Amino acid sequence: MKKLQLIVLFFWFIATNGFSQEFYNINVINTIEIEFEEENWNQILHQLVANGLEERLVGLAIINGVSYDSVGVRYKGNSSYSPNRVKNPLNIKLDYIIDDQKLDGYGTLKLSNGFKDPSLVRETLGYEIVRKYLPASLSNYANVYINGLHLGLYTSNQDVDNFFMHTHLGVSDKARIKGEMSGPNQGVWKYLGADSAIYATQYQLESDYGWLKLVNFIDTLNNHNEHVENLLNVDRLLWMLAYDILLVNLDAPVNMPQNYYLFEDLAGRFNIIPWDLNETFGVFASVAGGQPLNLYQLQTLDPFFNINNINYPIINKILNNQRYKRSYIAHMKTILEELFASGWYLQRALEIQAIIDQAVQNDPNKLYTYEQFLNNIHNTVGGGPPPNQMPVPGITQVMETRIQFLNNHQWFQAIAPEITNIEYSPELINAGDEIWIKAQVESATLVELAYRSENSPVFQRAPMFDDGNHNDGLAGDGIFGVSVIAGYTEIIYFIFAENSVAASFSPERAEYEFYKIPVLSGLVINEFMADNVSIVTDQDGDYDDWIELFNNGTETLNLEGYFLSDKLDQPDKWAFPDTTISPGGFLIVWADEDLEQVGLHADFKLSKSGESILLSNPELEAVDVLTFGQQQTDISTGRFPNGTGEFILMIPTFGVENVDILTNGDEPDISSHLSMEVFPNPFGNSLSITFDIDQNAQISLVMMNLFGQSKMIINNLSLPSGTHKYQIETTTLPPGLWIVRLAANGRINDDIMVKAIRYQTP
Repeated sequence: MKKLQLIVLFFWFIATNGFSQEFYNINVINTIEIEFEEENWNQILHQLVANGLEERLVGLAIINGVSYDSVGVRYKGNSSYSPNRVKNPLNIKLDYIIDDQKLDGYGTLKLSNGFKDPSLVRETLGYEIVRKYLPASLSNYANVYINGLHLGLYTSNQDVDNFFMHTHLGVSDKARIKGEMSGPNQGVWKYLGADSAIYATQYQLESDYGWLKLVNFIDTLNNHNEHVENLLNVDRLLWMLAYDILLVNLDAPVNMPQNYYLFEDLAGRFNIIPWDLNETFGVFASVAGGQPLNLYQLQTLDPFFNINNINYPIINKILNNQRYKRSYIAHMKTILEELFASGWYLQRALEIQAIIDQAVQNDPNKLYTYEQFLNNIHNTVGGGPPPNQMPVPGITQVMETRIQFLNNHQWFQAIAPEITNIEYSPELINAGDEIWIKAQVESATLVELAYRSENSPVFQRAPMFDDGNHNDGLAGDGIFGVSVIAGYTEIIYFIFAENSVAASFSPERAEYEFYKIPVLSGLVINEFMADNVSIVTDQDGDYDDWIELFNNGTETLNLEGYFLSDKLDQPDKWAFPDTTISPGGFLIVWADEDLEQVGLHADFKLSKSGESILLSNPELEAVDVLTFGQQQTDISTGRFPNGTGEFILMIPTFGVENVDILTNGDEPDISSHLSMEVFPNPFGNSLSITFDIDQNAQISLVMMNLFGQSKMIINNLSLPSGTHKYQIETTTLPPGLWIVRLAANGRINDDIMVKAIRYQTP
């Protein structure tokens, strides 16, 4: 019996190396410099706004010292934009002229000017909170300069685009729609008729198609509500409703038909994504169709706000379902208890302010004074920027009373089921095995297992029983059990329990977080490289992308009729010819779109910015699947342990067993303060390696070639700060490319890698 201890965050099927987030690292204030040839750039940008054009002024962007040519720049925003303001919101499109010009996969940068937020933390803190429970943009800060003029400190928020869609849903070519009010407020998700043209004032299509899907979804929600789960990820909506109403974020679809996206997933369901969070914590006080709320009304906003308002089917048609209603309260209680009752939100707000404190003081065009910046965490700040100059309540001023109000609410005091002691058996599972899952649940009238395979976005639900017949112990002992049949890929699941007054989830952040049960697979994707510049060539001398398969099984497999694809919704993209892979054997497929070459060459390439790899059997059942993020040049991503483990960044081990030479440790990370040189290069029978560290550290130093051969020079040795030099004999090393890697305190910086060539000696 295996007791579950691991909770895994749901970022679709993402390999554990994750997506590059360095540009949006909250601890880093980026520097963005824009250079235009036109001296009257400001006048041109204003004129483009006045003309209602989506055109951009083209210039050079220098971001943290790296140049991006021919980027397109325009002002953005509605009330946050003003022709009389120096510091206006900016939209910078890096790939405006050069299609593949991106920064860590990001093609568009969106910069907000701090409008209506004296604290300057509402967006970054708001996004950080919501990302704990559903997909949302990354967010940090940037100092912006145009033609040498310092415009000031901006909030930098990740664009909700195809890259975002692929990151979180595993697809990028499905319907994408933005809630965008350009006419009278007609409510949110009201059915207005079958003609899609009617909806153009409330929605903006951002994909090549989707109007008919949107109208069908709205029709189903309003008129065939029992089928809504087929077209909407309801749990994701419940999390966003809980977030918006808890944080009194009324410039959102709970109150206004704007500031959200709908993304279609592989199952054809819409997933709601939040956007534009600068007015969270009670800044936007106007209720559609009514008077602005005063401070007390904001603090005591009904958790079932708009539940009986027929103009808001987004709430009315959802929360009047009792299961959804209890799930919604469970989600809001989770946010409330984890981040607000604990005081975390205040501590985090102060930490973020400390990061930007000096930058705020140095901002020549800040919309509020430095004193207002400091005060608005706790106190109301008045006299904001034109035109409204409305007072902005303090964050704790709203939330401290709101926390008390909600905790005293009858729905929050209801006793929810308690889920503990989750276990599964057997411990080792193969495809086709029956898996028993059980849990101790108290005070429940219904217990369900929600589960799915790794390659499916939709959870199926199965009742769990306390009858003594489902591997659950004795009837009536409070232990519930059920079984499922393992497929080829991991089982992903959570447990839901409810009674007549409340509901519970385990893990509490489900569906966004879940438990995983590994399934032993005979054939797996074992390693891949999506940016092979100088590591290994195919038989024609080309440096191409490659995918390595590994056979964990005990029998030789014939792969004829199997498929590889880089599209999760197109699994049969490339079919294997008559090919076998022996037990414990490796097989390389070149992903180069060159079907004329001899050998295994797939008709797709891998994207360095991130995409998916899907391996399917002849019945198009997923045998293995992963979605990966931004990759690094000449670094592969592979399983460790070989054939069974999670994916990590590694030195390429092309066609041989994966080796994790350097793993993360518990000591402080000083990997950004290392430097290393090797001499001579190319080398013969000896090599000198010199490196510098700026503090005492545990050091590992290793050489490795493409065939898995390695030479450990230092293995976790405690060394003082300073310069260290090692002269090593290399007579036993075969000729060819060797990679020298240095790690401090168990962590590596991929810049601390040197490629060295050993030449053939007499």
